[in-house]
Amino acid sequence: KITEEEIYAACKPFIGDIEQYPPAHSAVKVNGERLYVKARLGEEVELRKRFVTVPEFEITRIELPEIDFRIVCSKGTYIRSVVSDFGKQLNNGAYLSKLTRTRSGNFLLSDSFEVLELVNYIRSKKEEPKTEPQL
Repeated sequence: KITEEEIYAACKPFIGDIEQYPPAHSAVKVNGERLYVKARLGEEVELRKRFVTVPEFEITRIELPEIDFRIVCSKGTYIRSVVSDFGKQLNNGAYLSKLTRTRSGNFLLSDSFEVLELVNYIRSKKEEPKTEPQL
C-alpha cells in the first residue's frame, strides 16, 4: 500500500527543471512527421527527451486509488508524461483520468465565459438602442 508520505515525497523530483519524454501519441514532430501518426501506424517511434520547468506541484487530494494535484508548468510540458513518471516514482502505474487547464499564457479559466453566457451577452448588445454621437 502506498502511504501519503510516499505520495508527497514522490512529487518533489518533479519540481524545477526536469527531463521529460513526450508521449508517443503526441503532436511533437520528428523528422517533419507528427509522433501520433507513426504511433497509430504501429511504427517504431523515437522519443527525444525535452527539458521543461515545473515551479509548482501540489497534491490537493488523496483518496486512493485517486490522487488529485495542481501543477504550474512551462509551455511544452506533457502532463500525461508527468503522471506516468509520477507512478513510476511510486513503483506503481498511473494514468491521467481528468485534466483541467486553468491557465494558458495570459488566458485564465476564471476569466472565461460559458458558451450560453457569451451568446446572451452578444444578444443583449444587439438589442441595446444605438445612440448617435453628439456634435
